[in-house]
Amino acid sequence: MPDLTPQAGEPGDEAARRMPARDDRTGRSAAAARIAQQSTWVDLQVRQAMERGDFDDLPGQGKPIEGLGAEHDPDWWVKKLVERENIALLPPALALRKEDAELDGRLDRINVEAEVRREVEDFNARVRKAIYTPPTGPSGPPVITRQRDIDAEVEAWRERRTARIEAQRAVRAAHEAEQAARPRPGWRQRLFGGRA
Repeated sequence: MPDLTPQAGEPGDEAARRMPARDDRTGRSAAAARIAQQSTWVDLQVRQAMERGDFDDLPGQGKPIEGLGAEHDPDWWVKKLVERENIALLPPALALRKEDAELDGRLDRINVEAEVRREVEDFNARVRKAIYTPPTGPSGPPVITRQRDIDAEVEAWRERRTARIEAQRAVRAAHEAEQAARPRPGWRQRLFGGRA
């Protein structure tokens, strides 16, 4: 029987190199078999680590996941990195001023009153810390940001939320009135698409 495999330098040689090798028994490519074998190996390693107790006593075990009920923030990992590494992009006084200016908008994105209270309490804690912590490096501008009254902030949040809901209702009512004012097509138009 003649050898039909392409020799080096022949046109079919490059195409043969690009095609993945196939397992004669299963018909799958060798790469697919390696991937399946690798996932089995990973599962085995995890199972053995669990049996050894490597995953026992992990930090946070038995506690609720932090921020699970909060609204999704696409930049969560950057904020956690800045918080964990204590990276200050602005001097504390300026960072607090900026945060104070943006606090109402951040509160308006929250839908639960308890979360609003927690957010204002966290803000107040950061203000207290900035006021009473002596500067470690070159001192920046003084901290002039004041703490916020939690009850007053919650009441203002309620009023803004009520105003937004009423505005949405007004827009919805206007849309429904517009839809009701349009002439409804008769049964022939609905059935035959206007070709009666």
